[in-house]
Amino acid sequence: MIPPVYYNSVSVHLGGLFCDPLHPFALDLTLNKSRSSASLFWNCKRRRKRENSIIMASNLRTNNFLRHVESMKLHPSGAGHISHLNAVILGESLATEEDDFVLPSEDFSSQANVQSPEQYLEMYKRSIEDPAGFWSEIASEFYWKQKWGEKVCDENFDVRKGNIKIEWFKGGITNICYNCLDRNVEAGLGDKVAIYWEGNEPGLDGTLTYSQLLHQVCQLANYLKDIGVKKGDAVIIYLPMLMELPIAMLACARIGAVHSVVFAGFSAEALAQRITDCKPKAVITCNAVKRGPKPIYLKDIVDAAINDSAQNGVSIDVCLVYDNPLAMKREDTKWKEGRDIWWQDVVPQYPTSCPVEWVDAEDPLFLLYTSGSTGKPKGVLHTTGGYMVYTATTFKYAFDYKPSDIYWCTADCGWITGHSYVTYGPMLNGASVVVYEGAPNYPDAGRCWDIVDKFKVSIFYTAPTLVRSLMRDGDAFVTRYSRKSLRVLGSVGEPINPSAWRWFYNVVGDSRCPISDTWWQTETGGFMITPLPGAWPQKPGSATFPFFGVQPVIVDEKGVEIEGECSGYLCVKKSWPGAFRTLYGDHERYETTYFKPFAGYYFSGDGCSRDKDGYHWLTGRVDDVINVSGHRIGTAEVESALVSHPQCAEAAVVGVEHEVKGQGIYAFVTVVDGVPYSEQLRKDLVLMVRKQIGAFAAPDKIHWAPGLPKTRSGKIMRRILRKIASRQLDELGDTSTLADPNVVNQLIELADS
Repeated sequence: MIPPVYYNSVSVHLGGLFCDPLHPFALDLTLNKSRSSASLFWNCKRRRKRENSIIMASNLRTNNFLRHVESMKLHPSGAGHISHLNAVILGESLATEEDDFVLPSEDFSSQANVQSPEQYLEMYKRSIEDPAGFWSEIASEFYWKQKWGEKVCDENFDVRKGNIKIEWFKGGITNICYNCLDRNVEAGLGDKVAIYWEGNEPGLDGTLTYSQLLHQVCQLANYLKDIGVKKGDAVIIYLPMLMELPIAMLACARIGAVHSVVFAGFSAEALAQRITDCKPKAVITCNAVKRGPKPIYLKDIVDAAINDSAQNGVSIDVCLVYDNPLAMKREDTKWKEGRDIWWQDVVPQYPTSCPVEWVDAEDPLFLLYTSGSTGKPKGVLHTTGGYMVYTATTFKYAFDYKPSDIYWCTADCGWITGHSYVTYGPMLNGASVVVYEGAPNYPDAGRCWDIVDKFKVSIFYTAPTLVRSLMRDGDAFVTRYSRKSLRVLGSVGEPINPSAWRWFYNVVGDSRCPISDTWWQTETGGFMITPLPGAWPQKPGSATFPFFGVQPVIVDEKGVEIEGECSGYLCVKKSWPGAFRTLYGDHERYETTYFKPFAGYYFSGDGCSRDKDGYHWLTGRVDDVINVSGHRIGTAEVESALVSHPQCAEAAVVGVEHEVKGQGIYAFVTVVDGVPYSEQLRKDLVLMVRKQIGAFAAPDKIHWAPGLPKTRSGKIMRRILRKIASRQLDELGDTSTLADPNVVNQLIELADS
């Protein structure tokens, strides 16, 4: 077992990369010695082969990395010819990747914000040993009406010592909208483009400078105040990726209102759940949107959701509707007089300046609902100060941001990635951000690269699902575009399999753009484990090392930390500024879900392996949550939707590997006695899930089940269902504890029906 590296009292589990003096990347951690880790790093880089791939290919104890150099000579894509999609599923072995190192070029590292392992280690060491000093120094770069008190961080991270509490910069008075907009305008960035907007149809675009964005945010903020929205009130935002979406978020933040953005792909039932839970003062939406060739009538969904929530005692007095004439005619929009108001008829009439509502660092900023294993969505609550400091800092370092960069994150603001890395993180850094309304493969699979060339995008952040989808479409859709502006790539939402990583790196990035493969969650607010592009050799598929201030640990089933090379449950000890503070209205569930499974730690719900070099490899969810295209959905939510069909007696849902989405939804369904299996029933069940949750949650497979494998106590053995779903029929394990072992054979017989 490899012991941890010790910095005096600080233990950092970085594995053999630093501990083994014979390892070619071994670093001298005595920072005051003449032979610095930086010099070793550069010496390693100078020994690399001179291929464009910049994959290191000399002086390593193993030669596994040579496979990729040879592969690239045969196949320009670096990923090899893919004859069938099984070549790119997440189930491919990671073991063969552990000795593969991909280095940034010397030109890149020499100008990076963090240029070497030594610089990273110095900063990381300080962030762990002196978190108050480290984060205070960064926080001071932002505007505070009043500085925080003596305690930068006040926390209880152990349920055995009382209620969980996390506070950062409490007593500090600030406003995140002011820091995103006014501060940048005052710094001379008023004429800099804040948003480059690309519409669904090619050729449809728009821009907003920081001054223009500030004016439009103030107009909406003044309107919201005029209808009675005040500090602490919730506002639901159900908008597609129009410029009005970040405008609405920032307007709420400006007046201290708590925004709750709901992904505009959720159903009326899912939207109604969120309205009922947070009781918003207003709902902001648009009449319709086009995504690809298909119109989506959002106002109809909102109307149904408002009606449903009214039946649960929550009424909506104001529904502000943005008129999107490219998707729907105004006169065709269903309307309720006295409640519904056209955005364009009222908002532009308001003043372009609006006083800031100064808030405490621990005042709520937003609610974002995420799926849980119990079936009820969880309202993740993020506060202002710590989140502001953390998202800005993670954006700056993980993407090696420079003021000249044009940044594009393909995520929707309905998810946490769109909050932290479309709106707040970039704008806190004064970045120019691309916002795209449409589908990434419309009108063809080259649309992303057309947008990259059009706006000269230099940082491109997307999900492995999209990478795999575009990879399947072939290299030609990529290589017909220049992409010379790109310098950093990023991956988010789920682990990226090594084949997709190499294709992303070699084809999209021309073997010259480092990839920030980020691991984090809705709950964490920002990146937790991520490469810093100029600092580290990368391994395809690995999230690499922890961000500043983050202490990840891997524990076993008993909650005991495992050191060195290992696999287990990924937890975090001690808080970080971006951490969520509670689940809205349910602090007990917050503690039970995240802090009781392993007392003294935050439990991520993810599995993780750490290799001999200390690199982290995320292995997916270990709870009853499925990660579909980077979107988390609880199995209980899908099961609940299925059994609401009158002909469905029982349902059990598991995740299964999917060649594009990472994980697909596989549903075992038992029908009511006397009901025959049919294709129509299968379609009706899928439609039921789409209607109640959304299209992204629709099962990929309905498996008819005469019964489900249960223990004598009635517990469904999901382990067996997962094996059947993945056709691992020789690995079913012990079935003797089942109440009816014969049901397993019946399920196998019906597997392909």
